[in-house]
Amino acid sequence: MERALILVLDSVGIGASADAADYGDAGADTLGHVAEWFAAHHEPFALPNLDRLGLGAAARASTGRLPPGLTADGPVAGRWGYAVETSKGKDTPSGHWEIAGLPVPFDWGYFPETVPCFPPALTDALTRDGDLPGILGNCHASGTEIIARLGTEHVATGKPILYTSADSVLQIAAHEETFGLERLYALCVIARRLCDPLGIGRVIARPFTGTDPETFARTANRRDYAVPPPAPTLLHVASQAGREVITVGKIGDIFAHVGTGEVLKAAGNAALGARTLEGLARLSDGGLLMANFIDFDSLYGHRRDPEGYGRALMAFDAFLPSLTAALRPGDLVIVTADHGCDPTYPGTDHTREHVPVLAFGPGLPAGPLGRRETFADMAVTAAAHLALPWTGAGRAF
Repeated sequence: MERALILVLDSVGIGASADAADYGDAGADTLGHVAEWFAAHHEPFALPNLDRLGLGAAARASTGRLPPGLTADGPVAGRWGYAVETSKGKDTPSGHWEIAGLPVPFDWGYFPETVPCFPPALTDALTRDGDLPGILGNCHASGTEIIARLGTEHVATGKPILYTSADSVLQIAAHEETFGLERLYALCVIARRLCDPLGIGRVIARPFTGTDPETFARTANRRDYAVPPPAPTLLHVASQAGREVITVGKIGDIFAHVGTGEVLKAAGNAALGARTLEGLARLSDGGLLMANFIDFDSLYGHRRDPEGYGRALMAFDAFLPSLTAALRPGDLVIVTADHGCDPTYPGTDHTREHVPVLAFGPGLPAGPLGRRETFADMAVTAAAHLALPWTGAGRAF
């Protein structure tokens, strides 16, 4: 029986969607602008394996222009196209849930761009229930910037750092050693309960180590506390059908561990690739594997580092032959993204963009998929490939 893999390249958007201006993202193009940065700096940029799967062709179909260093007219080894997000928002849960067949039609709750940004009732309850001496931050911020700015005061006072972004999220940063990792996790559980009435999608634990602003660094012990999907996703359907489900990286957290099967954690794209290969090696017939490759977003997109972003893309491209060699006849792989995070765009937030859809596997056909009107087309296609019952959104390709 066939197997299916969905690999999410976190934030690798390929051009602004028609409604991008509504989100303040008109003109965003993560892949295109990264490629243009390399061209402008006379640095080599090539993604031969992704190109062979149709990435260049998908980018050109999305935007009408071909990113420098990519091709679009040669033979392809897979099916290629791009997908439009129908969910409201441009955040991680919305994108991943829609990929898994569950578009988000409702509006998430967001915190205003004010200082303070969190309601006093929330922070008062968190301080009381978490037995805290107080909090720091209470604003919109970049995670690395606010830790550098407030980390020393946090260590001295024991007050955790609370901040948010344009996403529906409350993030809590605390020192792993002086504050304690388990204490941070427990605090996030309290915050999750307090955020539920506000419609906030995620509470994120952001542990860090170091002794001063120059050495403070976030660790791999991040943990996301998401609301559970309100209806069945592809992962849930596969699990309910008795199929093996393996999820890699933060997929388990994003889906609140509903239907996410065995969770393989790792820090960084290289380790996530290794764990993907590990899971694939023992994925049973009829099984589903879903992985998130986080570095594009967390290390380079939010930090507005186009060079780092491009080098991470080239590293993933170099990983692909190892994945391809591990596939069996009949396996289906879908490579996609959940949103954009254009590292050349103002601010530090995600960008509302189309995402690539690259589908391939031994013996599977090649050619254009065109424009897909929802990310959910990937879920219904994987469900059909695995002979799973599907009554949700999407149209198989």
